[in-house]
Amino acid sequence: MADSLGDEEKGVKREVIATQPTTADESLSLDDNEKRASPSPTPAASGGFFERLNEKILSIKFLEQRGIERVPEDERHEITGSKYMQMLLLWFSTNITANNIAVGMLGPLSYDLGFVDSALCCAFGTLIGSAGAAYMSTFGPQSGNRTMVIARYFMGYYPSKIACLLNIVIMLGYGMIDCLIGGQILSAVSGGNITVVAGIIIVAAISWVVVVFGMSIFQIYERWAWAPQLVAVFVLVGSAGPTFDTSITSSGNHETINGNRLSFLSLCLSSAVAWAPAAADYYVYYPPTTQKWKTFTMTICGLTLSLAFANLLGVGLASGTFSNTDWLNAYDTSSGALILAGYSGLGGFGKFLGVIVALGLIANNIPGTYSATLGFQIMGRQLAKLPRWFLACVCVLIYTACALGGRNHLFDIFENFLALMGYWVTIYLTIALEEHLIFRRKSGFDWTAWKDRSALPIGIAALAAFLIGWAGSIISMYQIWYVGPIAKMVGEYGTDLGIWVGVSWAMITFPPLRWLELKKFGR
Repeated sequence: MADSLGDEEKGVKREVIATQPTTADESLSLDDNEKRASPSPTPAASGGFFERLNEKILSIKFLEQRGIERVPEDERHEITGSKYMQMLLLWFSTNITANNIAVGMLGPLSYDLGFVDSALCCAFGTLIGSAGAAYMSTFGPQSGNRTMVIARYFMGYYPSKIACLLNIVIMLGYGMIDCLIGGQILSAVSGGNITVVAGIIIVAAISWVVVVFGMSIFQIYERWAWAPQLVAVFVLVGSAGPTFDTSITSSGNHETINGNRLSFLSLCLSSAVAWAPAAADYYVYYPPTTQKWKTFTMTICGLTLSLAFANLLGVGLASGTFSNTDWLNAYDTSSGALILAGYSGLGGFGKFLGVIVALGLIANNIPGTYSATLGFQIMGRQLAKLPRWFLACVCVLIYTACALGGRNHLFDIFENFLALMGYWVTIYLTIALEEHLIFRRKSGFDWTAWKDRSALPIGIAALAAFLIGWAGSIISMYQIWYVGPIAKMVGEYGTDLGIWVGVSWAMITFPPLRWLELKKFGR
């Protein structure tokens, strides 16, 4: 596998220094530069064309060289109040974006919910999901390890690769959605002069540039990306707000409405909690002295404030389609066209703001693409030898191609993709919480053993609980293409109980299975 090299195979527990140590410019910000050791050659360096190209690219200033290797404590950076604020701004910039506005539109338009019901589901679903992501983010400073490396301590060395693969799917899926919506908005702004295809490529290309450079440029970008976005959405509230129809009510009988409420709440939860398998990736350069409660608080605040605001704006735009024919026609074209319709009456200034909203999706796309590159390195030994910049190119090509192929089916992609990802992430979080709070409460974690399989859990209990939880999700899910037997029992059409049943089954089965595993194997 990717990390089973040399002493690891002999079970020797020691800190493994990165194959390519970080450069002076790989930091939380360019203001925190510290001296680093000179990077050593890549594992595959043999003088070939790719190796020579890699050496030239790695010599570029500000380009991050580190991959999945643990960040040693002496290479971390001093934690200050501004660094805690950076946590909040990172998540706020990442999520006050058009794709999350589109999620809010689904409440009235796909689930037949009224304005108040949709708004409440957005607020509480976002809060619950953000709490899961904030919890996982606290492990970044404590461990210095990437999120899917940390998963080895909860699920074992090999079973954690299942979570890693699913996380790659999440991050590339969001990349596809970001490119789709960004392309739609740019096309609508230009009046069709820029095609959706061209818009998709523009969003993907700018995302690629930032991701290739890595953490230092990424952190600077996210530190300021929220400002133009916030101005654009505030103007959108003022421009479109008078057309919002807050009087629309949920349709259907009592059971059907309750079922739709739960389904939409689960969807909003899934949208937020999908960041949990990547949340620690962006904090690995913070020192272990970083306070957990502050990390949790700043993360949950950044996520909840941005996601809830964007979702509520989407609910408002969707409500306007019930009374405004122009908005309904715009929605029939795309969600991006509906967002642009909210700026109608502002002329060229409205189109300019539409461009800002479209390009704001880049801030959402960058973290996901960055984490996907790390996920590929975790999946196998040969993939770990590929430099991060190269994997960034591969990731961008994959989701750009998917966006181009799926550009006519955006809302179907949204509704199905987000819900399915929420199932496995919440099950994984349940296992992580129980391992942490029940079995590691006193012993803690040896973060230096991140690639020593003999020091990590076997993973049998976690894998069994994970699969049992998935089975519960399958028979309880409500999707366009499949409705489980338990889901059919609620309301006229059924409701999505996949998250709740899956989590409960995993929660019940993991503790006794883990106890047996520890008794049998001792780890």
